Amino acid sequence: MLFLRRQLLRTLSFACGSSVILGRNQLGVAAQTATQPKVSPPPAGAAVRDGIAGGTEMEKVTGIGGFFFRAKDPKALGLWYQQHLGISLTPSNEGDPVWEQEAGPTVFAPFPETSKYFGDAQKVWMVNFRVRDLDKMAAQLQAAGIEIKMYPPDPTGRFARVHDPEGNPIELWQPKVPDTKG
Repeated sequence: MLFLRRQLLRTLSFACGSSVILGRNQLGVAAQTATQPKVSPPPAGAAVRDGIAGGTEMEKVTGIGGFFFRAKDPKALGLWYQQHLGISLTPSNEGDPVWEQEAGPTVFAPFPETSKYFGDAQKVWMVNFRVRDLDKMAAQLQAAGIEIKMYPPDPTGRFARVHDPEGNPIELWQPKVPDTKG
């Protein structure tokens, strides 16, 4: 298991432009970082919203660097995600591309363990992927014989639900484009 982690981290470090130093009992990641610009103090009441505590800015994660989960057949499932959703798998060589997301909103929301939102009660996670054109994505999936359920639009955009070959729920979201008229 340790070898797989090391191999994955080395590959990701090549793809993402950071240095990974692996000691016997430690892991140090030294990423190339730009100097952060100076910012004005936040308005009153923004501490919790913006992650600032006691007048000191809280260090926050910058995004999701990977999504790891168990699968009955990892190779086949990875290939399904690659073929139908366009997600590049973990690079196996230094020159291989890594999947890069477009910038955009990300929701992180633990649900009650009794939630029916995921469907099957045995499924403990669901991934939500942003898409540019939900209709085009839905047509592509349907043409491949993948069942997709479209939902009515809501104030945040349009949603659909599919399941991967192992029954894991996947939510597709086309965010609402802000009205720029005015």
